[in-house]
Amino acid sequence: MSFVTEFKEFAMKGNVVDLAVGVIIGAAFGKIVDSIVKDLIMPVVGKIFGGLDFSNFFIMLANPPADYKGAMTYDALTKAGVPLFAYGNFITVAINFIILAAIIFVMVKQINRLKKNEPPAPPAPTAEDVLLLREIRDALKK
Repeated sequence: MSFVTEFKEFAMKGNVVDLAVGVIIGAAFGKIVDSIVKDLIMPVVGKIFGGLDFSNFFIMLANPPADYKGAMTYDALTKAGVPLFAYGNFITVAINFIILAAIIFVMVKQINRLKKNEPPAPPAPTAEDVLLLREIRDALKK
């Protein structure tokens, strides 16, 4: 079997295609959740806590260059090449993760609820005598 044929067979399996679709949808969904957290939730949380902006919570690990005259914000210092311990961004990403995990949990729970619960198959007869007795019983019912 050639490499191309083998790869085509692998790529066309249902699980691989499903995984690819899941990754693409997951990436788009991640962007939506990121926007919800960054643009909707974090401003409200910041307002509740007195106008805090979590993205500007950081610790400078080195001093800015001597000729630096810009603002002392995360974006400006990062562009200037100053190493930062940005725990505020970590808080935002952690909130992102918690929201995304909660949404996925609810989705999976609902999908599992909607699936048909098929009764388990009856166990196979263990002895030949039991099988023979069942056949006799079924014949007598007719």
